[in-house]
Amino acid sequence: MTGLVYKSTGSWYTVRTEQGEVYECRIKGKFRIQGIKSTNPVAVGDIVDFDLDETSDATTGVIQNIHERKNYIVRKSVNLSKQVHIIASNIDKVFLLVTINNPPTTTSFIDRFLVTAEAYDIEAVIIFNKIDTFDDPMLDEQLYLQFIYERIGYKCLRVSSTTGKGIEKLKEEMTGSVSMFSGHSGVGKSTLVNALQPGLNLKTKQISEQHSQGQHTTTFAEMFDLDFDAKIIDTPGIRGFGIVDMEKEEIGDYFPEFFALKDQCKFNNCLHKEEPQCAVKDALENDEIAWSRYRSYLQMLEGEDEHYRTDQYADGKNNDNGMEE
Repeated sequence: MTGLVYKSTGSWYTVRTEQGEVYECRIKGKFRIQGIKSTNPVAVGDIVDFDLDETSDATTGVIQNIHERKNYIVRKSVNLSKQVHIIASNIDKVFLLVTINNPPTTTSFIDRFLVTAEAYDIEAVIIFNKIDTFDDPMLDEQLYLQFIYERIGYKCLRVSSTTGKGIEKLKEEMTGSVSMFSGHSGVGKSTLVNALQPGLNLKTKQISEQHSQGQHTTTFAEMFDLDFDAKIIDTPGIRGFGIVDMEKEEIGDYFPEFFALKDQCKFNNCLHKEEPQCAVKDALENDEIAWSRYRSYLQMLEGEDEHYRTDQYADGKNNDNGMEE
């Protein structure tokens, strides 16, 4: 039988068949997935083949095979540097909830998220949330950010869970897809999910930083069917998005506007820093690339992953407003 993994609790997996039958399944023996040293072989979102085991009182399943994943996202194990925990797989879209002031979301955080989504090969959509709370300066800031990201090619939605504005557009964007929501604690994820489907009440409280460092802390994802032909994967306890290790030479490839200019640089291994005849720096000087994006790129290049606390907008070169994530 073949089914979709909806829930993982470590040793048991809830699997639903296309016919809607639900079975609790386990895995037989050890699965080795090529190229991945993982603490969990089966993840929410996996398509699996399983056999029924009717030897016990309850009918359960034994997973025999995992279908090839189109993508997956991971979390590193704290004390096992080479091992990862696969949070979820086969995700169609990830929605980043951005708030302007409550709490502030920096461009550095947005850009790091988008680069990670590009690396995972997952379509990213930006949701500007809580738009009903905007005053004029906040609205100007939000519209400017929207201009930056739409110009690159990212879809942006303006949403208010309170007034319902943008909810129908968001539903259209999610229909027929497996989605995940992400963003800082306090950006309104649970409120938004309940606006999409009242009563779902996802476990959206973030696990505190202190507790998430424990060696034995395991975070289990769960997938839910929504009543407008959409699926959402809830991942409580994950701060933001899993981190991808990438070589310095790769980072620019995950900035679409940099990648589009790459073949016009004089050097094919151009890092877009001090090299002469760099098409990216030329575009930057001509305001064809946002300074905030370039600053985020330099931060990632220099390994400032944990300290993205400066934010940059149009001219950006000296604008440090000290906003923290």
